[in-house]
Amino acid sequence: MTSTLCAICREGFLPKQTVVNANGVQWHPQCFVCVQCLQPFPEGLFFEHEGRKYCQTDYESLFAPICHECGQYIIGRIFAHKNAKWHPKCFTCYMCSKELSGGFVVHQGRPTCKPCAAKARAEADSKYLCAQCNHIIDTEHLTFKGEPYHPHHFDCFDCHRPLTHHAKELHAHLFCAQCYDTKEISVCAACKKPIEGRAVSALDKKWHPEHFVCGHCERPFAGERFYEHGTMAYCELHYRKLFGEPCFYCCKSAADEIVQFNKTWCENHFFCHGCDVHIKYSNSKFLEIDFLPYCKKCYGKLPDELKKRLKKAAESLERKKQGKKRLLFCGLG
Repeated sequence: MTSTLCAICREGFLPKQTVVNANGVQWHPQCFVCVQCLQPFPEGLFFEHEGRKYCQTDYESLFAPICHECGQYIIGRIFAHKNAKWHPKCFTCYMCSKELSGGFVVHQGRPTCKPCAAKARAEADSKYLCAQCNHIIDTEHLTFKGEPYHPHHFDCFDCHRPLTHHAKELHAHLFCAQCYDTKEISVCAACKKPIEGRAVSALDKKWHPEHFVCGHCERPFAGERFYEHGTMAYCELHYRKLFGEPCFYCCKSAADEIVQFNKTWCENHFFCHGCDVHIKYSNSKFLEIDFLPYCKKCYGKLPDELKKRLKKAAESLERKKQGKKRLLFCGLG
């Protein structure tokens, strides 16, 4: 028997008996229990308070604070403010919801991260907050990538002189007014501002894609076909409502129009779809394939099997037309 005694029952240990050792103190396994519920510690996990050991359940119910946000017990690190306590992950800025582990300020009586508090103060004073130093801008500001800045944070990309609020942005760089004027820049015909990215070329002008819109409904074309009339562009729906059928080739009002295959062409835009040769509508022979005109020469170059199918389709369509005529005649009779 050893001279060491159990911390609870004050009895010794047998030579081969299991001993629980915690913080240099020994217990019999049956004595190493929660002082509140007298049950063994699940998986040996215990919590101390004033030198006494508790299981997690009893420790939480007796001593652990409750998180002001989630209502759960807090074990470990605690954030406290105005007699309330939080888990670190629950202690967040009420404006942006980011954790406040890096420090906070009180804004309107609530914990707030420093950037949000500065932004709120700036908005209350109708001023801008510098995106670089997070200080209120009391003088004129410059805008870079959509954010306000103090001008003194930047130099001209070309001449490296300090910038003022008159600086202009181009291709993700800032330039003084003099250097900016030396650049060849396309200007949007709608908003009159420089076009720094993708541009639309139409009506002999340049446009921001979002500013090239129908002259009637003002919806952007977004890559869809548009129709010209005078100095304006229109979507197909409103062009037809306002001006009638546009030329299938040039998308403008048809001059000396030709109506064929449910389409309208300008007389001088009636081309063979195969070779782009102009077809004189009044005295030239042409054939239809997929509702488009083809000259006899291009039609002759088609594979024999395709010509047979086209011929059968044409004969079938003609028989249907004749059948409709007969029905109409019988109805009149």
